[in-house]
Amino acid sequence: MAAEQPVLAAHELTMWGYVVLSHLRGTPTRTQAVLADAIGADRTRIIGVLDELQQRGLIRREADPADRRVRLLSLTAAGRRLRDTVSAEIQRNEERLLAALPAADRRALLRSLRVLAELPRDRIVGTD
Repeated sequence: MAAEQPVLAAHELTMWGYVVLSHLRGTPTRTQAVLADAIGADRTRIIGVLDELQQRGLIRREADPADRRVRLLSLTAAGRRLRDTVSAEIQRNEERLLAALPAADRRALLRSLRVLAELPRDRIVGTD
């Protein structure tokens, strides 16, 4: 079981729901397709995730004033609060787990994870 799962379950969030909340930080995202591509999700699967988050009052889908056919996605205040709460709880759990490692091993692990996190998306998911 992933270390995040108990935290997500306590807040009734799926991993995809948390990924969406985490991605919608600043300016509104144009279209569900853009969001799906940015987070590596299937475009049709993300619709159900967005529906649930919107029903819970965590995100907004609003018409783009420049193009009424386009829906802008953004976090509500409740969505920001939940994202921040969940993120802080996950970070505390990660810090607790990392504390089991000697300091040098912890630094090496974090350095390695940063390298992996900076890989281009196509290197992670493949191009097949």
